[in-house]
Amino acid sequence: MENNHGAYALCVAFLTCAIAAASARVFDDPRIVQVVDNKGEGYLDLTGDWLLGTEKHFQIFMKKYGREYKTRDEYLHRLGIFAKNMVRAAEHQAVDPSAIHGVTPFSDLSEEEFQNNFTGLRDENPSRFVSVAAPIMDTSGFPKNFDWREKGAVTDVKFQGTCGSCWAFSTTGVVEGAHFLSTGKLPSLSEQQLVDCDNTCDSEEKDACNNGCDGGLMTNAYKYLMEAGGLEQETSYPYTGARGVCRFRAERAVVKVTNFTKIPLDEAQIIANLITHGPLAVGLNAAFMQTYIGGVSCPLICPKRYINHGVLLVGYGFKGFSLLRLGNKPYWVIKNSWGTQWGEKGFYRLCKGYNMCGVNTMVSVVTTASKT
Repeated sequence: MENNHGAYALCVAFLTCAIAAASARVFDDPRIVQVVDNKGEGYLDLTGDWLLGTEKHFQIFMKKYGREYKTRDEYLHRLGIFAKNMVRAAEHQAVDPSAIHGVTPFSDLSEEEFQNNFTGLRDENPSRFVSVAAPIMDTSGFPKNFDWREKGAVTDVKFQGTCGSCWAFSTTGVVEGAHFLSTGKLPSLSEQQLVDCDNTCDSEEKDACNNGCDGGLMTNAYKYLMEAGGLEQETSYPYTGARGVCRFRAERAVVKVTNFTKIPLDEAQIIANLITHGPLAVGLNAAFMQTYIGGVSCPLICPKRYINHGVLLVGYGFKGFSLLRLGNKPYWVIKNSWGTQWGEKGFYRLCKGYNMCGVNTMVSVVTTASKT
């Protein structure tokens, strides 16, 4: 496996957990529709007959997610943001009808607040990206459906909190999977070690450095782990959601990263590496994820060159219905780091076959060795 230290990271100078800014139309009295069928709580059915006022939806949201606001002014402020986000969710539903968009745990946050508190986007200049391909693999004989969750290679969904550390969660996910394939063991590894200790910079772009809650890149993290001597378990170095003093102790590390490589853009090669090497670290455009509840996301428009969120590719499926794509289409299964209350219990299904939202652009895998 090749060790690609610089070029791959240049797809973005800082991959962070960003939700892409999208314009939301503001109505004087925005209203949405609550449906009671089997599509799920929060689904926005604009053709339904049961209209509920925005404030009633907001109160349902507050109860479900345990929100409390100290003052009436703060309540009204959050209500206004919630209303705008419901309009935005309805707009997403219109261009992505095979998914379900609506109320999520982030519906009382403005796009700017979400980016600042949950993401930390700094720079995603696509012109910096130079692809260095991994060795070409045989792509014959793959199953129609594949899921590493069913094989024990994926830890439980985690929650990054108000910290732009998606890159750290993507990194631990791919290392956990590789360690499982080599040892049969699946320890939950420490994102906090990466947040506290990793200041690694890209070898070509010296200002592209991992910086805790202010963003980073998985490739930088791999280089840090190779140099530091390993990664601790979450139990010995637990997550706090804020950057602190580095407390890494090499004697507590349970796994070492020995190499990493960039996977080619070709989806057949991505599948081959996924099945052979385990879950893959992936970057994508998260433009439709803040309002996502479930289903297969297959929007008509999702820029491929705006890569701003680090996640973990764990599998794929053969049939996911997409109205705009005229029938059943295959999809990727993606593990996110926004907790189990988001999406499909923390997972995201994204339309496969179109480099949808740039998901093929920034894919990597590692090899590991146990600490002895």
